[in-house]
Amino acid sequence: TADMAVVASGYNWYSSWSSCTNLSNRHVTSYFPWAFYYKGIQTANNLIGAVAEAKASNEQLGYLGVAHAYRALYYLEAAQLYEYLPSEKYPDGVSDAGKSIVNLTVPVVTEKTTEAQARNNPRATRDSMLHFIIGELDKAEAQIPNLTDASKTLPHLGCVYGLKARTYLWVCQYDSAYTYAVKAINLKDKYNNFAITTQDEWLSTTNGFNDLSCKSWMWGSQTSKEDAVVKTGIVNWTSWMSNETTFGYASAAPFTMIASELYNKIDNNDFRKLSFKAPATSPLSGSEPYIDEALFKDFPTYTSLKFRPAEGNTEEASVACACAFPMMRYEEMFFIAAEAAARLGDAGTAKTILTKVMSTRNPNYNCKASSPEDVAEEVFLQKRIEFFGEGITFFDYKRLNKSVDRTASSNWDVTENYKIEGRPAWMVFNIPYSEGSQNHALADYMNPDPSGVYTPVAK
Repeated sequence: TADMAVVASGYNWYSSWSSCTNLSNRHVTSYFPWAFYYKGIQTANNLIGAVAEAKASNEQLGYLGVAHAYRALYYLEAAQLYEYLPSEKYPDGVSDAGKSIVNLTVPVVTEKTTEAQARNNPRATRDSMLHFIIGELDKAEAQIPNLTDASKTLPHLGCVYGLKARTYLWVCQYDSAYTYAVKAINLKDKYNNFAITTQDEWLSTTNGFNDLSCKSWMWGSQTSKEDAVVKTGIVNWTSWMSNETTFGYASAAPFTMIASELYNKIDNNDFRKLSFKAPATSPLSGSEPYIDEALFKDFPTYTSLKFRPAEGNTEEASVACACAFPMMRYEEMFFIAAEAAARLGDAGTAKTILTKVMSTRNPNYNCKASSPEDVAEEVFLQKRIEFFGEGITFFDYKRLNKSVDRTASSNWDVTENYKIEGRPAWMVFNIPYSEGSQNHALADYMNPDPSGVYTPVAK
């Protein structure tokens, strides 16, 4: 998007995506996300195939519901990444082979799919994928209440409602998105004692965005020092997203930063602004809570402090990288409900819901927008700020056909300084060539290659 800038460096593994290069279906960059999602789908399929529902105990039924929820999550995200939607460069909706690919997502593979079927498995349409995902979540909704595990590393009923809200938001069925977001907000049971993140939790130098115990976290991923990704020291969440270490990729120079354009739209009374290094001329300069002054002073302006190494440990990878990251937060449900209400024409309800969150971030917050359209834009802006770095608002940019203007910021690298009208072509991910060669139904229905179709704007 336009929101997270990364300083150019030989260690910048984001560069292919941010510079729109080497994104074809023959490049390794196209294999990473595809392999991730289908490995997750395979794992869910294996669990679902191993449980005989009619003979299962209540606990087994609970885990079966978890598998359906995870499978829904993987398909929802993959569908959004790979769905063909028109862009300025590829407006006509046809593949290189001349086939219509508008709203095609990804092939559905379940525990019942045979190898022969997998080798001739077409991309699901948006409507058929929606039907499949909601079916998965209906099963999860029925089965997950049997689960007694309350660790947050597994989804519970509130997460299922949250996934339904995300799913209906994807297809712009705002009435259903609103219904399920509100159900997630209002759900009160032994798993779901959620609350909006406080300032102390957000800005903590030891537990900031690395700890499942935060009450706003509905669902998260947790690593331990025994995990292979932690043992690598560098191939993990902390290495990529926490600038405050002495060993990770981010700290090796490709610091993750908020784009200056977005930073400047955050009110100075909003505590979220303290998640980033302020310009020296700012009244906030020196107020940012950092872990180590020697590290902090070398950070460029706008460097992110949001994601802390575990326990605030900047040096020991085995400690720092054994942390959690959020997969779903309570606040997201408010943003979905607020946007949905605005899209349905109810600006008053949308403002009330948005203010419920924003008043905790800025006690002086006042939504000045009045029309439903303007309120929806304010929701989008505040959601960009709220979920910086959490992988949430990419999907909003793509769904809403939002333009990406990096020229409005001072800290995008010259090779990535794009100004694009509407959603960029790179938001339609490429399905790997090997998948098309093995699954014959895909061969003529591949997404267009976005590599190199844009020219950066000179600074």
